[in-house]
This record gives sequence, structure tokens and C-alpha cells, in this order.
Amino acid sequence: MVTSRILPILGLVLAITALGVLFWSYSSPEITIMPTRTLLIDGTAVHVAVANTPESRAKGLSGTSSLAEGEGMLFVFDDDDRHMFWMKDMVFSIDILWADRDGRVVHIEQSVSPETFPQTFAPPVPARYALEVPAGFAAARDIKIGSVLKVSQVSP
Repeated sequence: MVTSRILPILGLVLAITALGVLFWSYSSPEITIMPTRTLLIDGTAVHVAVANTPESRAKGLSGTSSLAEGEGMLFVFDDDDRHMFWMKDMVFSIDILWADRDGRVVHIEQSVSPETFPQTFAPPVPARYALEVPAGFAAARDIKIGSVLKVSQVSP
């Protein structure tokens, strides 16, 4: 008789626990640690998080509150293409610099603001890398088409 009362209660407790674990696993933020590197672009050091997986490239800087001076995110792609970017879930403006497989800058979008979403930005020619840095970075350092981004230590 005691067993007949305990089993339904035990089943209910287990069901609630299972639902709680399931909810927690889907709602808890994923912790992703991206590799970091320091690269040089025309002699300027930039400490970057490297987005070199489909998941890290999709997330990018979304949800980041800001970038400090000398920080950025380097997107490393497996192939040369006209990789597009947008400002989904961004809260600050950035410069986007695309570079070919040799690290030569092939296109720059300056001061791209969050208000441009859902507009997309892409280089006019294929690129292997994209570097996102604080808005004004390229102009302040006279970075232009043909500037060289040293990425030899970074691989997808």
C-alpha cells in the first residue's frame, strides 16, 4: 500500500527533474572559447579572436558589447569567396577588411553600423579572410587596399 503511493510521486519527481535538465541544457548559454592570435597589419598589432569554424563564424561578434582599441575578430574561411557579413545582433559600428589568401587587403567597409541590418556586405573579389575591428581603425592607420595582413600562423 505504501509502495502504491510512493511510485506515482517518485515518477512525478523524476519527470519534473528530467524536464528541468532538458530545459537547462537548451537554455544555458554555450561557452565557446575561440583561439586568439596577435596579427600585424601594416605594422599595427591587433589581438584577435579567430573564428575558424562554421559556428564561430556564424556567431561572430554578435552579442559582444564592444571592442577595445587593438582588438578584433579574424574570420578564416576554407576557400576564397565573396564571404558576406551583416550586422545582426550588433550594438556597435565596425570596419570590415577582407584579405586574399596571401593576406593582401582586397576590400574595406568602414564604420558599418548596426542600423544597416539586414543589409549585407561583401568584397567585390574573392577573399580568404575577413577582419572586424572597431570603426575608424582603417582610416586612423591609413589601411587601404593592398595593405598586408600577416596571417601565416592562422589556419581553418
